[in-house]
Amino acid sequence: METDTMAHNPVNHPLRPIYRALGFLAGAYLVVFGIVGLIQTSGHDFTGKIGVRVLGQEANMLWSIISLVLGAIVVIATVIGRNADTEADKFLGWAILVFGAYGLATTRTDADFLGFSISTVVVTFLVGIVLITTSLYSKVAPAGHAGAPRQVREGRPA
Repeated sequence: METDTMAHNPVNHPLRPIYRALGFLAGAYLVVFGIVGLIQTSGHDFTGKIGVRVLGQEANMLWSIISLVLGAIVVIATVIGRNADTEADKFLGWAILVFGAYGLATTRTDADFLGFSISTVVVTFLVGIVLITTSLYSKVAPAGHAGAPRQVREGRPA
């Protein structure tokens, strides 16, 4: 019997469609934020604080482009499926958390080249956590490779 290093992560989770939908919505939000941000920040500086509010957050051209690219990757990976969404959500979720941590550490300083406000940090953290959670529960495998449901492994009736 093979041991899977990720055996504690469920495969073929019954709520997988809901988690995939949440991942898609997070990616779609990033795309919409990026597009609206590009429109509202055009003509302003590319980096730094510019004081433009986009969907309740502060943004600049650079963060709008990054959001648009990351959101597009998440949406495309979700549409492709077949565990591409799981991997994309996992890595991009952590990357978004890193952006949020950087924004939190540099808010109100000259090092804040992404133009974050605290509301941007909060939303960035939420989107990152949604994507990471989605990656934990959206993995698929053929039924023969998925292993027994938890109830069967624990000796309870399924």
